[in-house]
Amino acid sequence: MRPSVHITVLAIIATSAVLLWLVCRKHPWRARTVRLTLGYGLAVNEVIWWVFRYAHEGIRISNLPLQLCDASVWAAVAACIVPLPILVEFVWFPGVAGAGMALITPDFWSPWPSYPAIYFFLAHGAIVVAAVVLVFGGIRPLRRNAIWRASTLLVCYAAFVGLFNAVFHTNYMYLCEKPKVWSPLVLLGPWPWYLFGGAAIAFVLFALLTIPLRPSAARR
Repeated sequence: MRPSVHITVLAIIATSAVLLWLVCRKHPWRARTVRLTLGYGLAVNEVIWWVFRYAHEGIRISNLPLQLCDASVWAAVAACIVPLPILVEFVWFPGVAGAGMALITPDFWSPWPSYPAIYFFLAHGAIVVAAVVLVFGGIRPLRRNAIWRASTLLVCYAAFVGLFNAVFHTNYMYLCEKPKVWSPLVLLGPWPWYLFGGAAIAFVLFALLTIPLRPSAARR
């Protein structure tokens, strides 16, 4: 994928997030339509993808929807349809941090502009768009200490995935082996040390994600 195309796609995702956020802020009666369209649209996109993938690969223990971004996609779907605070917190912190890193360092199943590559940006981009709309569109602002609840949920999910990896010898969430493409994990040493470095990076990203929340928190 050429850098210019990559930057253009990222710009489209960011612009979509801001525009939908502004629509919800300026026209609150449209917020429900926006969030439901995002939720059901993301769900349909996800179902189509997994039907396509399993039609080509078959269902195997190594290609189940257990990656962090898979969990974030369905959390985003649920949060858009039923915006419970805990769901929104998970989408904002692990969802945006994980999807953001994936968008910056994409790990494609096949070259751009194939359907799998387009799906990759649709799914990960929609997580970011949904999070921005839910949090800043006035639908479900984050509660105090949201970062700690989201971190606890992430640790619990990682523990479940780690147990699954140990039992079935898989590598979901890259808990057993670093990704094949470049990512910050490459710089963090061998297993298991990169896991601790990855956790530290995740917490730094979570902390950065609290920065845009501070003005609204101060107003409240």
